[in-house]
Amino acid sequence: MKHVAVPYDSDESFLDLAVPRVRSALDEGRRVLVITCRPKLNLLADRLGRDAGRIDSRASSSWYDHPYRTLAAYHEYTRGRRTLVIGEPVWRDRSLREIRELIRYESVVNAALHATAVIMLCLYDLRDVPKDVLDFGPINHPMLLGADGEVTSTQFVQPHELVLNGDRQPLPPPGGDAETIRFTGRELKRLRQGVGDYARARGMDRNLITSLVISVSEIAANSVEHGAGHGTITMWVADGELVCEVADPGGALHDPLPGYIPPEPESPRGYGLWISRQLCDLVELRAEDGLLRVRLHLKMGSS
Repeated sequence: MKHVAVPYDSDESFLDLAVPRVRSALDEGRRVLVITCRPKLNLLADRLGRDAGRIDSRASSSWYDHPYRTLAAYHEYTRGRRTLVIGEPVWRDRSLREIRELIRYESVVNAALHATAVIMLCLYDLRDVPKDVLDFGPINHPMLLGADGEVTSTQFVQPHELVLNGDRQPLPPPGGDAETIRFTGRELKRLRQGVGDYARARGMDRNLITSLVISVSEIAANSVEHGAGHGTITMWVADGELVCEVADPGGALHDPLPGYIPPEPESPRGYGLWISRQLCDLVELRAEDGLLRVRLHLKMGSS
């Protein structure tokens, strides 16, 4: 994989960057995927002419809506293929939490796709991207594109070493109406029923309850099989989300990027946190004093 941060400052410079690289990739027999806003996709199509029909394009507003589903989509798209990806996330009108997880995704993609034959160019429109996001370009990308071409980033940080604001702060305490259920391996069925009943009683969208129950069940099963063999589930509602924390006294995880990298198809392990990150809006982990806490966040409604 080659992962390059690409700043630009006008629509014309976007085209000057993208068009020759797309045509060169097509000549090399690469599959090409471009993700940006609709107006820029239209500009690119006009400039490419007939070649526009030879590339795949996606709107950034939907492609980057959930960073860890984006990782899964990239993993599927690039598997076994020589690929050029030109991507431009939407940074405006996002919450601080959403920005943090999108920055983290840009780091994790280095590990998730390291073995693929992909060239990934990440665009940063200097007219629009917030400065604190721009500052992470050299940190999350091994290569930078400047006036003199591609250069190695001296600020690059390996994904497992990246620490973002809030990563090491204690998780806030559960809400005042929190409900706790204890579980062992024999009680996973009862646990799933209890989580579903709690979510229904709080008015969660029916289609989302299934995602919540699957996620909690996967994490609890991990605790039974690989942790202490028992634990607790604590649930509460806050800020339009149902929050569910699985606490396992079995200790910390040893994976430096837990649940961020898709497990290999033949692997018997590694699916629990991966599935939970795909299904939930946010997954937080903390390991303190021999207790591993996995906190799952899922919106109450689909809107």
